[in-house]
Amino acid sequence: METQLGSECRARPGDDRKQRLSDRLLSLKVGAMLVRNTVVSTSAFFVGLTVLWVLVNRFGVSPVTAAAIGFVLSNTLHYALGRAWIFRGTQRGIRSGYALFLINAAIGLMLTVLLYAGMLRFTSIDYLSARILVSLFAGLVMFLLNATLNFRQV
Repeated sequence: METQLGSECRARPGDDRKQRLSDRLLSLKVGAMLVRNTVVSTSAFFVGLTVLWVLVNRFGVSPVTAAAIGFVLSNTLHYALGRAWIFRGTQRGIRSGYALFLINAAIGLMLTVLLYAGMLRFTSIDYLSARILVSLFAGLVMFLLNATLNFRQV
């Protein structure tokens, strides 16, 4: 005769698909995606900086306009590489995926600016070090949003 405790501990059909998020995040699959995301994010960041520099120094575009153009171009590159390499096999449509990606990027931008301003105001951390620390945190948040909500790979 099975005890009530025994029946509660037994796996129910479909439970393997509903693994806890923390268990799914701490997997080799997600670790590999995070490594690929880091490569793509870093590359896209440098593309954005290069576009910014070229537009300002070679074409005389205002820095704010150039930053916006660089942001959109680097995020478009990140989306294309993310779809093909980081989150390959996603069932999300291209247009809706790109729209969600840009929404997540805007969230990341707001998070970056708020955390950066806070670190500069309330800590003695050097501005470049603060920017790097904030980017690491915001980048991880963006990866998690895209992995779970947009591309649904976790």
